[in-house]
Amino acid sequence: MRVRDWMTPDPVIVGPDLPVLEALRTLKDHGFRRLPVVEAGRLIGMTTSKDLKDAMPSKATTLSVWELNYLLSKLTVGEMMAKRVVTAAEGEYMEDAALRMQEHRVGGLPVLNDAGRLVGIITVSDVLRAFTEIMGLRQGGKRLTLEMPDVPGSLTRATQAMAPSNIISVATVGEAAGNRRFVIRVVGDGTAGVAQRVRDAGIQVQDE
Repeated sequence: MRVRDWMTPDPVIVGPDLPVLEALRTLKDHGFRRLPVVEAGRLIGMTTSKDLKDAMPSKATTLSVWELNYLLSKLTVGEMMAKRVVTAAEGEYMEDAALRMQEHRVGGLPVLNDAGRLVGIITVSDVLRAFTEIMGLRQGGKRLTLEMPDVPGSLTRATQAMAPSNIISVATVGEAAGNRRFVIRVVGDGTAGVAQRVRDAGIQVQDE
């Protein structure tokens, strides 16, 4: 699963000279939390609703309304944006982009093509959509968690026991004491008895 398949293409962008108040209005109008900042067709920064709101004067300020409006009209996105931007490549795998978001503690990444041009944006919400798709949740069926020896052939033995049910997703979780946990979702014929068939094959079913 590549980033290009899950990103929002052609994201709303702003220029560095846009006043902060207008950028906040853009975020509110579109329901976004972040805006790529582009100049002459190149990504030069990233700004978020938090960054922009942090620029707003405190309620305890002694400035007059006129002074506040004047200052805010002069404050631009370019002054508040993050200039060192963590990005994703449109052709990379989703899990690589998700790991980068986690490592850098960011909720979204601008997506660049091979020429370095902005072509999309990928967010935590997109990662969650991809995860639920991988796990086959929308297709229903039955979910099994198995614990098996972490050796070649274990998964083959389990899948053979599941027939005639159709396996639509497989995921593995960790390794402990020489065993590995498998989360498998099946649909179709024989799903009602699939857990018992797996047990009969000598495989531990942790939950179903």
